[in-house]
Amino acid sequence: MSVPENGKLRVYIPATIPMLRQLVDEREVFPLGATAFAVTPALREAYAAGDDEELAEVAMQEAARASLRLLAAERDGLDDVGAEGEAATPGSPVYRRAVIAADVTGAKLRPDLDDAVVKLAGPISYDQVASVHVDLADAEPQVAKAVDVIDAADLGDTDAEFVLGDAEDHQLAWYATQELPFLLDLL
Repeated sequence: MSVPENGKLRVYIPATIPMLRQLVDEREVFPLGATAFAVTPALREAYAAGDDEELAEVAMQEAARASLRLLAAERDGLDDVGAEGEAATPGSPVYRRAVIAADVTGAKLRPDLDDAVVKLAGPISYDQVASVHVDLADAEPQVAKAVDVIDAADLGDTDAEFVLGDAEDHQLAWYATQELPFLLDLL
């Protein structure tokens, strides 16, 4: 893996709004399964063309797709009840994909899982976060539908892949780390 001169690797960590709240409140977060995505040698090899910026976008898209899986697990774990005890609805902030971009050391390649997958050595501190990327409100209906079909899409269901594509057509908005507390207050 090509690591920058400073020894740090930019990784893209799938997240949810509650995970972002944890990051702000506790000043660190440990990604589920220590899984993140990055521009790895296997990812470079999988694409015949593409510069570092384009490959970073691919890694971020993979993290955003993994965020859908986290949203599905969160929804199922909440038994359709929101964090405040309200019924979860497609208009709820729970249906926004989130990705944390962070600079880390010690990430290990996991090509057995996928081309862009890396395993992190430990939790991510607030100081390691370079930016946060979150869906805007207009993406919520499509993200909610994608959460319902993510497993079917993974298994090749073409109708589910179409629904997933509708959600993935929405670009994640970029936020600087100092903006994160204000963003979370607005949700």
